[in-house]
Amino acid sequence: MDFIKKLNFDEKGLIPVIIQDADSLRVLTLCYMDEEALRTTLKKRKIYVFRRSKGKVMLKGETSGCVQGIKELYVDCANNSLLFKVAQTRAACHEGYFSCYFTRINEKGEGVVEEKRIFDPKEVYE
Repeated sequence: MDFIKKLNFDEKGLIPVIIQDADSLRVLTLCYMDEEALRTTLKKRKIYVFRRSKGKVMLKGETSGCVQGIKELYVDCANNSLLFKVAQTRAACHEGYFSCYFTRINEKGEGVVEEKRIFDPKEVYE
């Protein structure tokens, strides 16, 4: 994987990663990977992320079962970020929505939820 050597990981060894649904083209989430997460993702063909809050690499959807299978990988023009197009299982958001971007900010500056929950997070994570 020669392209990995060209990537510009930040001072913490992380690179931002956009996850997009391959079918609908909706952006599902923004996450971070370190080199270990990226190599594991490429090897296992499922998204692994570096969880900054836990300080470790984890399978995306490890707890919920909402895993993301790799379809395509893109790198930006400056080698500063990655874009994965994935086959999303069920929902991408830990709040139970298909995408983490389910709240639209209206002209009054108020958040408006524009999706229906796919699952109740209390039933999945507790």
